[in-house]
Amino acid sequence: MRIIGGIFRGRGLKTLPGPTIRPTSERLRESLFDVLGDSVRGAVFVDCYAGSGAVGLEALSRGAEQVFLIEEDGSAQRLIERNLAALGSPRNVVLLRASARRGLRRIEEQGVRARFCFLDPPYGSPREREQTLRWLSTGKGMEPGGLIIVQHGRKESPEETLGPWKRARVLIQGSNALTFYRDSSDARAGA
Repeated sequence: MRIIGGIFRGRGLKTLPGPTIRPTSERLRESLFDVLGDSVRGAVFVDCYAGSGAVGLEALSRGAEQVFLIEEDGSAQRLIERNLAALGSPRNVVLLRASARRGLRRIEEQGVRARFCFLDPPYGSPREREQTLRWLSTGKGMEPGGLIIVQHGRKESPEETLGPWKRARVLIQGSNALTFYRDSSDARAGA
């Protein structure tokens, strides 16, 4: 697995063997960042259920100002630390050793507002996804015009609305899909 664009393009990232971590494929990451384009530059990007950190580190490589990697699993945390060390331990990346909701709460308590929040909860756990999305959609941690992006199985159908957040786009690739949510009270169109 490698970073596919930006200043760290081509740098390898480690992952754990087995089903513990299911990294977002290079192809799906490329599609995600093709959609986000230059809007990643200067943004705060949050990667929940970070696993290897590949999505958040891709955002960093493409110019995100600050990246938060939220991961609860100890093996995955150690893997992220190794991947960060391989990139020179960038100072604008914060690894939060917490559940997704606790990590998001800590970010919000610091007064940080993210432009992007990416969630890739374990497949087959729609309750975890729903609880995190519900908490995120009612919080104050997203900036106006921001996007919540959920990776899920192609056959899963995430909610149409999450409070003021509306499904703006679904991108399907192979057995995976990305669903983009935008705050409907935001006047800007998009995704």
